[in-house]
Amino acid sequence: MSTKKPGIAERLYTGQVSYDFMANRKKWFIFSAVIIGITLVLLPLRGLTLGIEFSGGTDFQAPMQVTEGTVDEVRVEVADFEVEELDAQVFALGDDAIRVQTRSLTPAETNEVRADIADVAGVAVDEVTYNAISPSWGQQITRQGVIALVVFIVLVMALIAVYFRDWKMSVAAIVAVFHDLAVTVGVYALVGFTVTPATVIGVLTILGYSLYDTVVVFDKIRENVKGLEQSNHTYSEQANRAVNQVLVRSLNTTVIGVLPVLALFVAGATLQSGPLADLGLALLVGMIAGAYSSLFIAAPLLAWLREREPGMVEHRERIERRKSRAERRASKGETLDAAADFTVSEESLSGVGVQSVRRERRTGGSRAERKGKR
Repeated sequence: MSTKKPGIAERLYTGQVSYDFMANRKKWFIFSAVIIGITLVLLPLRGLTLGIEFSGGTDFQAPMQVTEGTVDEVRVEVADFEVEELDAQVFALGDDAIRVQTRSLTPAETNEVRADIADVAGVAVDEVTYNAISPSWGQQITRQGVIALVVFIVLVMALIAVYFRDWKMSVAAIVAVFHDLAVTVGVYALVGFTVTPATVIGVLTILGYSLYDTVVVFDKIRENVKGLEQSNHTYSEQANRAVNQVLVRSLNTTVIGVLPVLALFVAGATLQSGPLADLGLALLVGMIAGAYSSLFIAAPLLAWLREREPGMVEHRERIERRKSRAERRASKGETLDAAADFTVSEESLSGVGVQSVRRERRTGGSRAERKGKR
């Protein structure tokens, strides 16, 4: 009767198959450092394309039937407007309106651009609505967003420290979060997508997703290191086992989450809907980066921090002493076994003689000696 071969998830959970995340952590730390370094280089070279909600500007909306090539056609028309250096961005609003965002305009420039957009859309000027956003308002939104991010990080660190009763887990989790932020910002700087409120929503969403994945890994690590001092395993060994045990779950969760987000991004890019594409890109990059950082950054960094504690150093030294004693015992045991085997072999070769000697000791001498005495 044939037995069913265990699947990869079961083999990872039981330790039959595993990848040593802890031993290879330097490679992944270097890889992540290179990615962050590229981000730091891209930011001053290319910079981020900020939406008018952050930089200020004028937003125009006009009713217009939108087809596959409408946005490109409008973009070409806007480039020929008499008002120079508009820095215009054109988006579709569903299939019955377009949006044109420009730099901050004077009242005269606003009226002129509004008339030109009405001419392109084939509607009356009154049907083209506009909204002027001052740079000061954008700066205020940016400042409030930074404050919200700082508060979020502080609260998350406190929550993780209280829940796990280990501040090192908070540090490792926040490092992973900053890694995800850096990767997302780097991708935005690379591809030139506009940073809009939809981007901020996407970033906040991926922060929560990244933390959820990290907390799942940390919870398994906490379960595996219970009673660690009485075992012959180090913190890194048990942490590595935990990461392998949740590896398949993390991958499955990421794939299931990424597929609809990928569809959202493709739809936004295809329909040339700016906010939709911005949200999809932020979610797509952030979810992948979050799954990576929880496995390759947060858990190895936590193990590295814990292994430097005096208690963990002493525990490793005890394990080494136990191993040394076991090896010495094994070596001595093999020697004694060999000597015992040799003795048995000698006795087996002269078994009759040995039995005779033992008999003589019991009877008081050999048979010839007993006859002489009689």
